[in-house]
Amino acid sequence: MQPILVTGGTGTLGRLVVPRLRDAGRQVRVLSRRGHQDADGIEFVTGDLATGEGIEAAARGAEVVVHCAGSSKGDEVKTRHLVAAATRAGTGHLVFISVVGADRVPVTSGLDRAMFGYYPSKLAAGLPRIGEYFQRTLPTLSWGELLSDSKTQGSVAYWYYRAGSYLVLLWQTAQMAILGTVLGAAAALLLSFPASRNLVRSNLVYHLSRRFLEICRSVPDIVYALCFVWAYGVGPLAGILAMAVHTTGALGKLFSEVNEAVDDKPLEGIRAAGGTWVQIMRFGVLPQVLPNFLSYGLLRLEINIRSASVLGFVGAGGIGQELYYIVSFNYYEELSALVLMIVAAVTLIDLGSERLRSAFLPREAH
Repeated sequence: MQPILVTGGTGTLGRLVVPRLRDAGRQVRVLSRRGHQDADGIEFVTGDLATGEGIEAAARGAEVVVHCAGSSKGDEVKTRHLVAAATRAGTGHLVFISVVGADRVPVTSGLDRAMFGYYPSKLAAGLPRIGEYFQRTLPTLSWGELLSDSKTQGSVAYWYYRAGSYLVLLWQTAQMAILGTVLGAAAALLLSFPASRNLVRSNLVYHLSRRFLEICRSVPDIVYALCFVWAYGVGPLAGILAMAVHTTGALGKLFSEVNEAVDDKPLEGIRAAGGTWVQIMRFGVLPQVLPNFLSYGLLRLEINIRSASVLGFVGAGGIGQELYYIVSFNYYEELSALVLMIVAAVTLIDLGSERLRSAFLPREAH
């Protein structure tokens, strides 16, 4: 009978798997970085998954390789070494065991799935749990009590008994998004001119402006929120500053690209009349690009409204803090009530900003 090679057999999960294989009458071979004395029915071999050393020799002659990965299926490097060694050794199958389940895959076809942790069986097993979670968030409404007061279970008022608090937090979230967008758009407006290649002669000024905008937009706003929460404490200020910084980088790039497409004739006329660089920007560039700037600014406001709902998860104020509290304590019916209010608020704001954008675009066309 061919042995079974167990990797990760000295860990917590492996200590449960190895005795069961041995009790089932199988010969067990355990891979270990340090030497262990062989026990009854258990053979210890030296090898290291992190470096790949000794794995092929340990897998040679084994019928199956069982990898005990604990809370995950192992990191990419270890799994790559394991699959490659098992392939060279001629092992038929790999079995990945974790706290979320087990999967048996052929060595010759399981490399990609083993690398990225994707298994159809795991995906299929999780789908019913998604439906179960959403089912728990559904309110218990009674047709006869639907319009009763907030103290009557089964009524809409009972479901939305905290609607007043949610509306205050939604208004705070909208204020955060508006203020963060205004501050970020103002900074982006000022930086977009030196960040436009056709508007500055100094390469140093151009590259410094561009790199600064890249730094502002390349870091996610939630990371900025974490930094500002640490600096200024929990509250809306951290969220406003985080959105302002990220908006500066995002709009600065868009504004500068619009600037680079302006007609040069008005600029040349103001320059010939003795106008300064600031006057050229004010009277030559800004009138051409302002409709596009306003359109991009309103689009960014829609994005920031959605972002503000998430920043509260790290303590940056707004409805996100309440949402995090509800999710943490599994208040399912309150979760569905709050999510529906957030969706409704974001939809209304999106529709309003869309109408404002459409009001500016016809002017641009004429």
